[in-house]
Amino acid sequence: MSKPTYTLDKLRFEIDNCLPQLSAVKDQKITLNALTNGNYPGKVIPKGELLGIGSMGFMHVVEEQDWGIEPHRNEGIEICFQENGTNTLIVDGNNYLTPSKTLTITRPWQLHQVGSPNLHPGRLHWIILDVGVRQPNQSWRWPEWCILTNSDKQELERLLRGNEHPAWQANNEILHIFKRLQTYVVAEPIEHYLSHIQINLNQLLLTLLELLRTQNIVTESRLTTRARTVEIFLNELQQNTELAAFDWTLERMAKHCDMKRSAFSNYCQQLTNTSPLNYLNRCRLQHACDLLLKRPKLSITDLAFDLGFTNSQYFTRCFKKQFGQPPLKWQKNNLKHHLN
Repeated sequence: MSKPTYTLDKLRFEIDNCLPQLSAVKDQKITLNALTNGNYPGKVIPKGELLGIGSMGFMHVVEEQDWGIEPHRNEGIEICFQENGTNTLIVDGNNYLTPSKTLTITRPWQLHQVGSPNLHPGRLHWIILDVGVRQPNQSWRWPEWCILTNSDKQELERLLRGNEHPAWQANNEILHIFKRLQTYVVAEPIEHYLSHIQINLNQLLLTLLELLRTQNIVTESRLTTRARTVEIFLNELQQNTELAAFDWTLERMAKHCDMKRSAFSNYCQQLTNTSPLNYLNRCRLQHACDLLLKRPKLSITDLAFDLGFTNSQYFTRCFKKQFGQPPLKWQKNNLKHHLN
């Protein structure tokens, strides 16, 4: 089965490849058990069953590790439960300590990682539930096996989409649900336990809703708007060198955010006080500063092409305009301080 992705020309956003976890399993550093609909490691769920579940399982880490779960994305909601031990979840640059009985939730395609930098001992459970969206302003589509009432599903969606806090202290009921799901993940034959899994998944969603109802969450409508979609994209241009170096045009940027060019440009102007292409150039030039310090032997021509500029002369002019001096002079003045 092909991995869930969304693409734009040659640019591809793929789900987590789980390579660090698989390497740790191979080296007998951890044990991992999971069910999958074919895109993640684990025992394959029978065709047509538990649709929307990308992966569910648990990982047992018995000692300090020399690796962490790298920054990654999932196509759906990822619900994790730290049964015991303590780890760190990093979401949008913020660190959240996750001691035992912590429930963490990340939204579809939200960049996150576990471990700061390495994973600590403990047992970690997860469920990845695809709700059929790519952007934060799109409404979620719950799978058919979800039997919550429409009003409950709408409320749960509103509470999860409308707040940015990813970590919650779980109760004993959530602990018991994950313990039961753990037994079904390893049970054979899995066909005999699919109904058990569905019942417990529904119980988990209902218990999660009840938990969130007690938290006095004030949802922010801005988190589910089209402006939020543009804001996330612009932040990624700022943080991701490879993304910023892509051959962007205004048309491609707007298409990536599922908008018309005029709407995308208006949101960008509101958020950054400049045009999309000017903002892109700013990001590329900031990435250029980082590369000038991290890769001092890289030629200016290669640097310019690596960042998506059409030629080194244009790059040099832009750099001098932005920072007041050409790239090599800026590098000479800043490299010594960087090395110290």
